[in-house]
Formats: sequence, C-alpha cells, structure tokens
Amino acid sequence: MKKILAPVALLLGTLAFSQTEKDTLASKVKEIEEVTFVARKPTVESKVDRTVFNVANSSILAGNTTWDVLRMTPLVSIDNNDALKAEGESVTVYINDRKSVFTGKELKEYLQTMPADNLMKIEVITSPSSRYEATGSVINIVLKKRDDEGLKGSVTFNNRQNTQNSQYTNLNLNYHKKNFTQTLVGGYSDNVWVQKNSFTNTRYQDNIVTEGSTNSIYKGKNPSISSTSEYELNDKNTMGVILEAYQGKRNNTSEANGTRSKNNELEYSYDQNQNSSTLNRTFGTNFFYKYYDKEKSKILDINLGTNYDGEFEDNNFIKNKVFSTTTDIQQIGVISDVENRNYYIKVDYTQPLGKSGGNFEVGGKMDFNNNIIPNQLYGNQLTGLSTGDIFHYEDNINSLYANYSKTFFKKLETRIGMRYEYIDYKMRQDVAGTSRNDSYGKFLPNILIKYSFSDKYDLSLTYNKNLWRPWYSEFNPFMQPTNDGFYSRGNIDLNPNPSDRLYLKFGFLKKYFLSARYTFTDQDYWTNYVTEGDKIISEPANFIGKVQKYFLYANTNQSFIKNKLNVNLSFGWNYLDNSDFNKKNELRADTNYISYWAGSTNLTYTNLFNKNINLSAWVEVSNQNNGNSIANKTNVFHNLSATKIFPKTQMELSLQLMNIFARPVFDSTTFSPDGSQRNSSRSDWYGFSLTFVKRFGNQKVKENTKTDVEKNSGGGK
Repeated sequence: MKKILAPVALLLGTLAFSQTEKDTLASKVKEIEEVTFVARKPTVESKVDRTVFNVANSSILAGNTTWDVLRMTPLVSIDNNDALKAEGESVTVYINDRKSVFTGKELKEYLQTMPADNLMKIEVITSPSSRYEATGSVINIVLKKRDDEGLKGSVTFNNRQNTQNSQYTNLNLNYHKKNFTQTLVGGYSDNVWVQKNSFTNTRYQDNIVTEGSTNSIYKGKNPSISSTSEYELNDKNTMGVILEAYQGKRNNTSEANGTRSKNNELEYSYDQNQNSSTLNRTFGTNFFYKYYDKEKSKILDINLGTNYDGEFEDNNFIKNKVFSTTTDIQQIGVISDVENRNYYIKVDYTQPLGKSGGNFEVGGKMDFNNNIIPNQLYGNQLTGLSTGDIFHYEDNINSLYANYSKTFFKKLETRIGMRYEYIDYKMRQDVAGTSRNDSYGKFLPNILIKYSFSDKYDLSLTYNKNLWRPWYSEFNPFMQPTNDGFYSRGNIDLNPNPSDRLYLKFGFLKKYFLSARYTFTDQDYWTNYVTEGDKIISEPANFIGKVQKYFLYANTNQSFIKNKLNVNLSFGWNYLDNSDFNKKNELRADTNYISYWAGSTNLTYTNLFNKNINLSAWVEVSNQNNGNSIANKTNVFHNLSATKIFPKTQMELSLQLMNIFARPVFDSTTFSPDGSQRNSSRSDWYGFSLTFVKRFGNQKVKENTKTDVEKNSGGGK
C-alpha cells in the first residue's frame, strides 16, 4: 500500500508547488483563452440515491475505453470473470437510460469498442426508484449530446501493452442541422488477454484433493457500430431510432496441469489443452418517441425495440491422464449455437400533481424473450455424458410502476414508489425431457426521505426491496468440460434472490458525506461444487440462510489550486455476518464474520504549467466477498496517466500506466457442503498504453436531456 500512496503523494506535492510558482509567473503574461479551465461540477457527486462520476471534462477519459473508465468509477468493482458489481453486488447496466443487452465478457468487449471520449457521466444508482427493473443497483452510462450545427467528431488510436499487445480504434461522428441530429459511433478492437490461474479443489469425503494451474490466452477482433437518428418535430415532440451492431470473433487457447490425490496418495496427474473459436453477433433496434413540455414539466417517453444475440462456439479439449502404469488420452469437443431474441415496449409518463409541488411518474414495460441453446459433444470419452441436447427458454415479464415525490417546507424531500413485476417462464430440454413451467409476481417498494437542516447540512434515508433473477443460461443443465479439467452445468431449479437495503447518509459543508448501509437476504443462488463419480462439477445452486451486510463509508470531493486539482476520496468499513447462511448450508468456512476496509481515490490535475498537460491518478483498495466465496487477498488497483493537448490542431496524446507497482491477483475460496475450491488468478490489467486522438468541428456539448423528471426531484439530484 505504501508503494502506491508514496509516489502519488509525492506527485501531488510536486505539482502543487510547481503550479503555484508557475501561476505567479503566468499572472504577468496573457493566458491563452483556449486552455482556461473552470470546474462547474465536482468530479464525483454524492447524492441521495446515487453517486455521479462526472467525466465529461476530466483528464481521466484520455487513453481509456468506456470499460476502463467503469473500472475507475467510485463504488464499482470488476471480478476476475469480468462481472460488474456496485458495492460488491451485481448490477444492471443502462446506456442513456436504455437497458443494455450485454452482460459479462460480452459487455466488456462491447464497451472496449466504445470511446470514453463520448462519455458525459456515469451514474451508480444504489437506491433506484421504481422506474428501474427490480435487479438491485443500476449503472447508467450517460453519453454526450452535441447539437451545434454542422459535422464534428473525433478519431482515436490506442496501442496497449499488457502481457501481449492490443489495439483499439474508435470513430465518433455527429451531424446536426436544424431539427435533425445524427450520431454515428464505430469501434474496432484487436486485443489479447492472458490469464494465469492456480486452483485447489478439496472433497471432504476420502480427502480427494485436485490441484493445478491453467494458462489461457484470449484473442478477440471485435468491430461495433451504433447509430442514433433524432428528429425534433417541434419544441415538444421528438422521435428517433437507435441501431446497434456488434461482432465478436474470438479464439482461446488454454493449457492446464494438475494432480489428484486420495487420502494423501497420488491417483494420477494430467495435462489438458483447450482450443476454442467463437463468433458472436448482436443487433439491436430502439424506436423512440418523446413528448417534453418544459413549462409544465410533462414527459411522455415511448420505446419499442428488439435485440438479437447469436453465438456459435466450438470448444475442443484433449486431456492426458497419467496413472502409475497407464496413460489415458481423452478428447471431448463441445459445439454450441446460441440464439437469443428479445422484444419489448416501454412507456414512461411524468407530470406535476396538483399545485403543491408534487411530482407523479407512472409507467410499464412488456418484455418477451425466446432463447435457444443447442449443445453437442463429440470425442472418444463421452461415457456418462449427454452427447447432445437443445435447451429452450422463454419468458414474458410484465411490469408496472408508480413514483410520487414531493418537497415539504422547502426542507423535507420525499419519494415513495411501488413496482410490480410478473414473470411467466418455461424451459425444456428436447432430448433429456427435463422441463419447468413457473410464474410469480412481486411487489417491490422503495422510499426516499431527505431533510436539509440548512444549505450545508442534510440527512437522507432510502429503502429498497430488490429481486435478482437467474440469467437464462444458468438454468441450462447440460454438462460440459471446463478449461481446468473439471465440468460445469446449469441448474433448472434455480430460484430468484430477493434482498432488502436500508441506506442512511449525512452530508455537511456540501463536500463531506458519511453513510451507513444495511442489506440482508434470506436466500441466494451461488456457485456450488458437487462430485458425481470421478467428475467434479461446478453449478449454480439455491442457498437458504440469512446474510447480513453492514457498511460505513466516508466520502469527500475537494478542489484546489484554482479548481485545477480535483480530489475525490472514499474509504469505508465492511462487515458481513454469514453465520446463519453457513450453518444452514453446512459450509465449513474459515470464519462466519468477515471484516475488511475498502476505498478509492480519483485525482485529476488540469493544465499543468499552463502547457495543456492533464494528469490523472486512480487508486482502489478492494476485497470481493460474494455469498459462499471468501476473498483471501485484498487488491490495490492503480492507474496513472498524462495527456498533452494541442488546441490549434485539436489533437491529444496520452500515456497511461496501469498497475505498474503491484499486479492484481484475484484469490478466493468457494465453499460447498461437501468441499471447497480455491482459485487464484493473476489479472492481465497492467502495463502501459499510448493513445492519439484527433478532433474536428465544434466540440461543445450540453447535458443529455433524455432523463426523467424524478431525477430532478425527490432527492434524485
């Protein structure tokens, strides 16, 4: 930790001293108007229901993709499987208030083709209103909106050196004339990701221990394009269409080595080679109509859309098992051809209610999903395995919501909301004949209260009930090999995970915030490991038992040296009580109570020495504990960058250093009733990158207005 903080502190001290001297000299000469910087918003805003990361004018954008900026967003973390989390819990990602079709690694690859230069802000909504779907916290990526006449845009070239070399290229075009606006964003990435992993799997019965390591190389060539056409019929009515297309062409090679022992006696050793190729195509459409009466604060927003996601994958495994006297060569291949179709219609309406200053919002959504996963195995070792099956999943989710917000006595802000969701879903396997038809409805309330003692002191309280549903592929019970020598499958009997969250926040002097959060759940679904014959299988499973989480956090955002240095710092204490959860699931965890510190800081310095040089630094201390997985190591992530701007030619050149002082390692143990699995993965997010940006046209932007009124009232802002 000292290795990280020392150079950052030294850097800041040097900058502060040198800038003070430079400003004294600069006051005697005429400054260039193009490089004058005035901070209008703090980099990080702590609001009642969300934390807002304002990045539009921040040097943190330079040399980064949207995915990189997400990694550096306060409260957001990313695990070794590239899953986004907010305050350690799963999230749903929105882009301009539109739910993204991507999840997991596909979301990462898509956001890596999206230039960070196009970002306005990132909202981490930890207490979302009833407007949002009932899946816990929400990350809303808000893009810039350019409406100056003519053509403008930028092109970005990035070369990144991690373990191996990667390249990213982005093109961003915007055209506006009178009432018509056209935005076109294209990206292409040719990247290589290397991951080394070690594992130890222990089965309590007969003390069966399997341990080894894997070395994987992922290569991907991913083009993407998105188009937004918007036409203003008049000052109140707007209509448009959003079109998105993405392709991921990937291949993966992996080498695994391991040994298995029983009661401390070696049974066999093995090595396994994996080769896979994947082709993924995604197409999305969204037709929207918006009525916005600014004088009466009325908004009607209608969205009609479709999403298609198809993925063809061929995975080939060759495994050599060496016993004391014999060698067994196994070959298993897996072919999958996944097709997912989604259709939806969404309506939101907002207006003031009465003359007392209240605001009412109502809306609903109809979602239809039709997903098919065909799997086929080939090879010479298929005994005990299904050689092929087709998994079908269909659902219809209908939701209605209402929010009412009002301010009393100019000091007490309130918001109360209710969301009702009803899902009807069915799934089946063609060959095995396994099937499930089910349906349920849930009421999900939320409450927000904020009292301002003065313009410098306020206290707020929020409550949310959430419901996290299993992803459709997690239901698929088809078993197949994994790259470490084990097997995996889904679980058709998975149940959703409800949770409750209570959040208390105290703000003072407009820049200091203290918060406390309590969340609990009585059931959940997490990764489980089971043994069947000689196969060790990972699968999601239902776990009952109460889990209670307590959080205490402090946050501040400060500006120094005439708003050139902006510092955001957050630090907190986390305490998890898993005692009931571990007891009811017979988990032999090392401890039932987990206590750890976590925090992050974002530092940006603008116009160093008045030479159009911007600097940024980011440091995060995190420890990821999820359900029955306990972290064994605390990571310290860091990122340092410097950007030189050339105003006359509208060009930028950036150098970025990633985790150069300490390479992150994700190390955790997952506990099951009959055993445990420890995984330790070395992250490939380290090294350096060079970025060149060329801009053209008028780069002036304005705040994106495609937001609902509830964000401007009831504590949302």
